[in-house]
Amino acid sequence: MKKLLFSLIALVMIGGTSLFAQGRYGADSAECIKYLSYYKEYFKQKNYDAAIPNWRKAYTLCPPTANQTMLIDGTTLMRYLIGKNSQNTIYRNALIDTLLTLHNTRAQYYSKYAVTAMNNKGTDIINYLKDDPKAQYEGFKEVIAANEEQTKPNILLFTINTAVDLYQSGVIDAETVLNDYEKVISLMHRMTPKTDIQKQQNDKIRKDIETLFISSKIADCDKLISLFTPRFEENPDDLETVSGIVMMMAATEGCTDNNLFLQAATKMHQLDPSYQTAYFLFRLYNAKGDIDSAINYMEEAIASPESDNLTDASYYYELAVACSHAGSNAKAFKSALDAIDLDPSYAGKSYMLIGTIWGSQVCPGNEIEQRAPYWVAVDYLVKARNADPTLAEEANGLIAKYSSYFPQTAEAFMYNITDGDSYTVSCGGMRALTTVRTQE
Repeated sequence: MKKLLFSLIALVMIGGTSLFAQGRYGADSAECIKYLSYYKEYFKQKNYDAAIPNWRKAYTLCPPTANQTMLIDGTTLMRYLIGKNSQNTIYRNALIDTLLTLHNTRAQYYSKYAVTAMNNKGTDIINYLKDDPKAQYEGFKEVIAANEEQTKPNILLFTINTAVDLYQSGVIDAETVLNDYEKVISLMHRMTPKTDIQKQQNDKIRKDIETLFISSKIADCDKLISLFTPRFEENPDDLETVSGIVMMMAATEGCTDNNLFLQAATKMHQLDPSYQTAYFLFRLYNAKGDIDSAINYMEEAIASPESDNLTDASYYYELAVACSHAGSNAKAFKSALDAIDLDPSYAGKSYMLIGTIWGSQVCPGNEIEQRAPYWVAVDYLVKARNADPTLAEEANGLIAKYSSYFPQTAEAFMYNITDGDSYTVSCGGMRALTTVRTQE
């Protein structure tokens, strides 16, 4: 009885081993292993002509699970044959089809290396399907669908380039190209470069994609508005949709001065707020002349813990300029001083701006009260000249101009003030301590 049991166990083990071998190496495992060994020896010697018939035999006999290297080596051999048979179109096309199939097979059976396999497929599509843009385009779409943001950036660039060519040939429509562009740019933004060099390379490719799309002039602003308006209305709270609209319209010349762009940018900030999006909205509202909304967004950007002092200083100065142009002098005055507090390198141009603000300020009151702002203006222009000598010529011109508006000595005497007296100017929400100066 024990002998029978041991015999059954042995049979199961032998059978199991046989089944396992058959599962990995196929029905004729011995032949599979033999030809794997044969082709590999020639392959190592780079004797590809001798390796190819043995590889083909192994590829026919062995299942894909037999050896991943068989598939990788096969791509090398197919590329060799493609180059060797460049004049035989039919055979070359069959070899290309086999090459691309090998990548698909590797991705299917070796999931750990699927991304690499599909990216390699994309590279081979670039190299070997140049004469068939439609097949190239469809191949790129398969790679992108499989790899998403792990797709090699240059494959994304070639995808848009091919899409533009197909559009210009009448094969696909403008909306298809727009959708491809949105998808590709979205994937580029989702990528996480491992090194600074990789980041720089990705940034360059993204700019190349944007430049290619813009230069193609596939979508003018009116077309984008008609296309994106229903999308925005259907999905106003979908960040990907809204961001795509903003990026696309921002990349199209003259397409940011419209209500759809402003609505989409505002919604994007609501869904995913940051100091950059707040600053972006400041610029949009400032361009539209809505200074109150512009101020609110800039103050939100500055208040964000994400922005540093140098960034905030530049924002304060830009806010000061915007407020000055809008006639909000008190806000401009304070913002210019805030810029200097955060970064003293802004002293020269901030003092210059403050000088022009005081020099243009119209104040009510008597003769002295109306002219007193010019004293403050000159004070700040002198500070500007001292802080930044490159501003000296401009500052001196304004100092001469404003000094000519100083009150006459006799006028000052009538109000019981003389040269050298301290004088506080309070006007238009601004306040400054200055020194009386008169002219004969």
